[in-house]
Amino acid sequence: MVSSIKPFKISIPDSALRTLQGKLAVSSFPDEVDFSDNWSYGTTLTDIKRLARYWQSGFDWRAREKMLNEKLPQFTTKVEVDGFGELEMHFVHQRGEEGGIPLLFCHGWPGSFLEVLKILPLLTEKKGTGPSFHVVAPSLPNFGFSEGPKQPGFGIPQYAEAIHKVMMDLGYDKYVTQGGDWGFEITRFVALKYPTHCLATHLNFIEVPPEVLSSLIASTASPIPLEKEGLERTKWFLDEGYGYNDLQRTCPSTLGFGLRDPLFLLSWIYEKLHDWTDSYPWTDDEILTWISIYQFSRAGPEASVRIYYERNHIHLEETMRVHEFNADVKLGYSLFPKDLCVPPDNFVKRLGEVVFGRRHKSGGHFAAYERPEWLVEDLKEMFDEKGGAQDIGKKISC
Repeated sequence: MVSSIKPFKISIPDSALRTLQGKLAVSSFPDEVDFSDNWSYGTTLTDIKRLARYWQSGFDWRAREKMLNEKLPQFTTKVEVDGFGELEMHFVHQRGEEGGIPLLFCHGWPGSFLEVLKILPLLTEKKGTGPSFHVVAPSLPNFGFSEGPKQPGFGIPQYAEAIHKVMMDLGYDKYVTQGGDWGFEITRFVALKYPTHCLATHLNFIEVPPEVLSSLIASTASPIPLEKEGLERTKWFLDEGYGYNDLQRTCPSTLGFGLRDPLFLLSWIYEKLHDWTDSYPWTDDEILTWISIYQFSRAGPEASVRIYYERNHIHLEETMRVHEFNADVKLGYSLFPKDLCVPPDNFVKRLGEVVFGRRHKSGGHFAAYERPEWLVEDLKEMFDEKGGAQDIGKKISC
């Protein structure tokens, strides 16, 4: 380990809590109409009123902060990103048992390091034939408690470089990755750029570019029921659920002024927690903890949407290589029916040497949080002594 690694505890200033409560106290809500609680129109008025009032006067952030600090061993380190100087990275790190496999977990938007909360104890323990993992879950730059770059042009290659260097600082010269949402492109790019370090990738989200959906549907002859449902879900997302993406990839700064308002931030992210999950029974405390990570993020809640603009305007040709076949790094995947893109198996096989694949009958976009046992079971099966990537585990266990 390098000397820049330091223990970290979440400790939001009292002044930030007072500011949040003050803003919520003077928030105003839209007038009620007959369809105010119709999810087809977006976030529902009744839910947002309840959540905003609880966030303002009932939600105990200090209790949630204490829980996160107790359950998630957190650290920071400083990494040098080419062309952007030094960035301080926040990350969760917990070693598993002796002989474990280093695993780099990459979140997306509107996720965070919080997504490892349920899988961390499952991955680090060794039960049955599956291996134990040494888990590293960084906050991406501009997210959570990581520093954000000040210059423009910080795209997918730079996100990949930043999290790779966290692994290098920890002494994990060889490792495997797991990712969903932005974790798809970022971990795929890690595998492209650092194939002698990243030896295998597991994904719970497979990105389907909008421009290829029609041809994908046409080329998938007689899909099995789960594949047909997956294509229908993908079409729904690209037709009806993609508006947020259009805004975030074209005018992140304009949207950023809204995201500085906690009522807007609550509505913007809560819609995704509702629509992108498979009827997950969110508690109000879970919802507000999730959104508070954005509210109190080091770079500000507006910083998290810049990745959409940078990805679509900078290094585009280089980034699109994540959709090409990668013969150097083994690939595993787990698909959940209420995710946003759920392509057929033949589409996934275009990406690389698939050594593990499974379609689950329930679950959505945030697999690590919604279906933690299933995701961990898949990872352990992929890397166990009879799994498709069992040779990788033998090479890099430490």
